[in-house]
Amino acid sequence: MQILTGNELTSGGTVYLDATGRWVEDLQAAHVFGAEELAERDAAIAATKGTGRIVSVEIEDVTLDGVVLVPKRLRERIRAAGPTAPLTLNGEIYDRQHLGEDGHVSI
Repeated sequence: MQILTGNELTSGGTVYLDATGRWVEDLQAAHVFGAEELAERDAAIAATKGTGRIVSVEIEDVTLDGVVLVPKRLRERIRAAGPTAPLTLNGEIYDRQHLGEDGHVSI
């Protein structure tokens, strides 16, 4: 079982491809590609690279713990949990922009 992950170019946020072809911030909403969907997975990668909006697109192996998706690699489990230290801007906590309803952040 595999999912697609990457980073949204403008915000740098970790995102996952969902079943509708949208990039979302929630790992649990990621589309899980089975062994029979390799062509669809590769087509999604090619389409994403063509937009330039999502960078560092990677295929990530996952397992199911009940109904919860769990990345096999520690690196991806950390990315899914979010920053390991608070972001600050001029001494104040700074929350990065999040994807909007249309899947984009405002600039």
